[in-house]
Amino acid sequence: MAGMAALAIAYVLSQFYRSFLAVLTPSLISELGATKAELSVASGAWFIAFAFAQFIVGVSLDRYGPKRTAAVLLAVCGGGGALLFATATQPWMVTAAMTLIGIGCAPVLMASVFIFARTHSPARLAILVSSMVGLGSFGNVIGASPLASAAEAFGWRPVMLALGVLTIATAGAVMLFVRDPERQGDGSGDGFAGYLELFKIRVLWPILPLVAINYAAAAGIRGLWAGPYLADVYGADAIAIGQVTLFMALSMVAGSLIYGPLDMFFGTRKWVAMVGNALGLVAIVFLAMNPASDLFMTTVIFVVIGLTGGSYGLLMAHGRAFLPTHLTGRGVTMLNFFSIGGVGVMQFATGGVVTSYADSTRPAASYEALFWFYALMLSISLVIYLAARDARPERSDASATEA
Repeated sequence: MAGMAALAIAYVLSQFYRSFLAVLTPSLISELGATKAELSVASGAWFIAFAFAQFIVGVSLDRYGPKRTAAVLLAVCGGGGALLFATATQPWMVTAAMTLIGIGCAPVLMASVFIFARTHSPARLAILVSSMVGLGSFGNVIGASPLASAAEAFGWRPVMLALGVLTIATAGAVMLFVRDPERQGDGSGDGFAGYLELFKIRVLWPILPLVAINYAAAAGIRGLWAGPYLADVYGADAIAIGQVTLFMALSMVAGSLIYGPLDMFFGTRKWVAMVGNALGLVAIVFLAMNPASDLFMTTVIFVVIGLTGGSYGLLMAHGRAFLPTHLTGRGVTMLNFFSIGGVGVMQFATGGVVTSYADSTRPAASYEALFWFYALMLSISLVIYLAARDARPERSDASATEA
């Protein structure tokens, strides 16, 4: 119990680090001279570093176990990156810090998923992962108005310094309290070659695009674009931005928790994910068609996007149902690579979209293009997902595997 609590705190920090830039955007622009495009790159760097680190994390989970994998990377890269961020004097230092933090956060949720997959039945995986994601999503909440208030009161540098110290202390708790599950085999599993075996499982192919895109709009808006959008279109200050993003962060917590038991309730994973993400698509299209309506309506749409974008745990369980047991670590990290990698690629891509459609006479123009871009990508992934085979909660992962 203490070990899972330590991992939960670590995941709260992980969720915080992927979303806090939206609130600090005004300060980083004014103090460091950073541009929106540079901050988009910095945010994307977190996700890309996080995503590519999954391959090392997957092998390490199978070989060395979740305790050492999570503790070492979180302390060295996560804590070290936060301390670098606190001392940044140039925009490139922010990008470097975000890259390190992304690597440090990479093993945290996967360590929990690995333990769940090894110690609980496949039928319970969706609700366990969704519960962990929901709990960890309070990091989104902390990274909204509480962060804005703390930065206003103490300055963003002392706040980041304190977070760096907290991150290192949390890594120590992970090392102290987490217990690795019993090994199955020698843990080697053919090293990185195991990923080639995973990519040959064709039943996973139509699931992967939605895994990559389902979270992209919620993460991108909450973690990066909410700040510039609300400031440019509505003239919102840091406190107002923090309040709006707080509501969105809370909706993301609720969304993760709501999705969790729905596969058991309806007896299907595919159609719960399909309907939920389709509702999110409708909300994004509405925002694209009305990019400058009023702040209240925009907040409501942000909440809907946050709620419907919480299908990560459900999709992980859908993919996990088709993974061979001896490649559990690599399998869940491959799925996570697509999830976080998709967000990272979208962060870079959306930076280009916003820059390309910028119009000084119509501030909402670039964000209108942004929301249409999110809608297009989610639409494509949903069409592909229609071809996916369902995996009902009662099915075992071993019986569902198909090459």
